[in-house]
Amino acid sequence: MLQDFGCAAVSFNNVNRFEQTMRKKIRFLILLALIPLTTGCDQLIELLELPNPAKEAALAEAEGQAIGSACRHAGRSLEDCYLLNPSAQKAAVFAGWRSMNDYMMENKLEVVPSQLQAKSTAAEPAAPAPAGAPASAPPAKAGAH
Repeated sequence: MLQDFGCAAVSFNNVNRFEQTMRKKIRFLILLALIPLTTGCDQLIELLELPNPAKEAALAEAEGQAIGSACRHAGRSLEDCYLLNPSAQKAAVFAGWRSMNDYMMENKLEVVPSQLQAKSTAAEPAAPAPAGAPASAPPAKAGAH
């Protein structure tokens, strides 16, 4: 009888060990199944269009640096760059302008001026017609007398 009791105790311990290992495996599998859900949080936030202040600040910083770099490359002064881009962060614009200035000095690059004309010259209205001429009359040809 003692031997039977001893065998029963051993088998009971084996069952406990089996249950413990199964519980550990189940916990591991549950955690493993939840990992993809945690990586999808960023996608879910973007899908729901929830505000992300850190991401917006990083985008504004990068945009300001790009604006500053472009202004320096085009030969614009820092003050002109501020005036042309009032919504950009001044510190970021300055950082971009300075880094491009350092890069251009280091590599002996020349300024590349803008080839576009200013909006004010392109949007000027045509010269008004003389007061005595009718508005719908075609222009007179040169030398047609």
